[in-house]
Amino acid sequence: MALTRRRLILGGSLVGGAMVVGYAATHPMQVAGAILQGGGGDPEPSAFGPFVRIGSDGWVTVVNRQQEMGQGIHTALAAMVAEELDADWKRVRAIEARGNFRAYGPQMTAASASVASNWDLLRNAGAAARAMFVAAAASRWTVPPHSIVVRDSVVSHPGSSRSLTFAELLADAARQTPPQQPRLKQPKDYRLIGSDRVRRKDSLPKTTGQQVYTQDVQLPEMLVAMVAHSPRFGGKLARFDASDARKVKGVVDAFAIESGVAVIAENTFAARRGRDALRIEWDDSEAETRSTPEIFRYYHDVAAGRTDLKPNRLEKRGDPDTPFGAEAIEFAFDFPYLAQAPLEPLNCVAQADGWDIKIISGTQLVTVDQVQAALVGRTIPGRVDIQVLPAGGSFGRRGTMSADIAVECLRIAKHTGGRPVKLVWTREDEMAGGFYRPMAHHRAWIELDRDGFPARWRHHVVSQALVPVGGNVQNFEGVKGSPYFATASVVDGKIFSPTHPVQCGFWRSVGHSHTGMVMEHIVDQLAQRTRRDPADYRRAFYRRAGAARHLAVLDELRRKSGWGSLIETGWARGMAITECFGTVVGQVAEVRMRDGRPVVRRVTAVVDCGLAISPDQIAAQMEGGIGFGLTAALYGAVTLKDGVVQEINFDRYPILRMNEMPVIETHIIRSTNRPTGMGEPGVPPIAPAVANAMLALTGSATTSLPFLNGNAATGAGFSVAN
Repeated sequence: MALTRRRLILGGSLVGGAMVVGYAATHPMQVAGAILQGGGGDPEPSAFGPFVRIGSDGWVTVVNRQQEMGQGIHTALAAMVAEELDADWKRVRAIEARGNFRAYGPQMTAASASVASNWDLLRNAGAAARAMFVAAAASRWTVPPHSIVVRDSVVSHPGSSRSLTFAELLADAARQTPPQQPRLKQPKDYRLIGSDRVRRKDSLPKTTGQQVYTQDVQLPEMLVAMVAHSPRFGGKLARFDASDARKVKGVVDAFAIESGVAVIAENTFAARRGRDALRIEWDDSEAETRSTPEIFRYYHDVAAGRTDLKPNRLEKRGDPDTPFGAEAIEFAFDFPYLAQAPLEPLNCVAQADGWDIKIISGTQLVTVDQVQAALVGRTIPGRVDIQVLPAGGSFGRRGTMSADIAVECLRIAKHTGGRPVKLVWTREDEMAGGFYRPMAHHRAWIELDRDGFPARWRHHVVSQALVPVGGNVQNFEGVKGSPYFATASVVDGKIFSPTHPVQCGFWRSVGHSHTGMVMEHIVDQLAQRTRRDPADYRRAFYRRAGAARHLAVLDELRRKSGWGSLIETGWARGMAITECFGTVVGQVAEVRMRDGRPVVRRVTAVVDCGLAISPDQIAAQMEGGIGFGLTAALYGAVTLKDGVVQEINFDRYPILRMNEMPVIETHIIRSTNRPTGMGEPGVPPIAPAVANAMLALTGSATTSLPFLNGNAATGAGFSVAN
């Protein structure tokens, strides 16, 4: 095989003879030992391709190249294969794929794209395997392939009453040539997809404690590491004294790395005590030393054109440079930094042995981590073996383009003489460690036509870019191409991307987490100003925009929520409809005010996510998304005081409690279109739905989040100008 530049970078074939760990009841030590001592890469792909393996016992194993972090993707992907294969669903399981670019392509879990990006791939894999069993049976029985029936992992010929299980026919099937274009089922013929039988496959091990996470991993001679980081973003190590740290029982060493001072020890307790004993002096000459209100004041100046920062124009219609008149309505909104705060704090296991690097982690961006680890380890990505374990939540934090956790762990592992090391971040480390949903300031100017609809719309967003290329489009998604621009002859959409040391990253629903609030709350304020029902007002926009899916969601939402019907005194309904990563979600929240704070008792949700693979899991993701979004709307704010993060645990960064969780009803639009994602789209509508109900109750608009301490957290206080 020719050694091309591409093959050299990828390290050649990454397949090997390592044990692959699935969801069996295996002890963490056995799992991790197989990972780091069994060789790099996955086992040779089976005769059925890299994504489908069928054992001699008849079990079907689906190899999942995506990260399972609680969203239930294992189950959805397995169902795609099982449906086309006509496998016995009770004997289908899923395992994580190791990092293997050659076998699986880019391994990145983001933008709620796991279902959509695997829809064709895995259905074809299942259908091809089924065709191989059919061909094998037809050859053995000397009958036409079209006379063969497959059902629940049994291949039969009704005409002669003969049948064989997958296990019995496996050897013959494995010798067949996989078809390049297997015949796929029509949605009307689905028996599994869309049914209530598609339930999570990982509930039992997670309930019994058998599920293995990175924090569970224990290896022979493994060290545990903790790192002291600068309390200010951009701060650098000036000097340190580790003499007291090295005296702590169990501490092996302490040394400087690029991100701070690392302490390695025989156990977590010793590592933490050793870190506490460090004496460190930080250099803050290039650090962020401002407080949150100061940063917001700068953002306001940027949006108003009072600085030299140049914008990137992402939306243009008509002549956007003509000044707006005095009759323009002005809106402004502020949003704070938000932490992802997954239940499992950050961690990673790494081992460095010359050119070979082995990593165990719950990363979302496996391929990115391989590349970044190769750069740090001065090797090639193909020599970086990553075993992906399920994560106890992520919400974007385990998916950074810098691979910060894997890189930090590997830098430490290079000091251990080949011993594996587990890097452990505490909750405080994680909360103060950055990669937040960025702060954002929106300012919009809208001129209405004589019918009360926008004729001209200018929209400025100020927010740090999430990636260094692309013009910061992530923080403009939800504004760009909005159906609410349908009536406007002039649209001017710009984004300003200030740079400062606070590290920002992806957060569940990304830019939609703030743009959804802005667009939906503006629309309700315009409806109120023009004395129109908010649902009717939206309908006019959707019709003009040709937004058929939005219209369908709106109509179903009105029916299911009782929109327009009487509601008890003191209560009001608020509506919001957003499109996030191809999925349209509408929510109506029933809200009342108590002691100046909103109480949400019920949320009716309608979703169009294309063909529903697992209705139960769609409902679960909607409920989780609403809880996540409501937490942020009520409480979420990471603030700085003189550059130091103030919210470093759940005492000051509270999570929604069970008694605050509303009753949620989820209704799915029936569709045969390609499925889209559900991991994130339930988040954006809830904040504006609640804000719109508050607007109906009080007549006052919301200008910043969170609701309960928005102005205190953000330094905001803007209101509609006219």
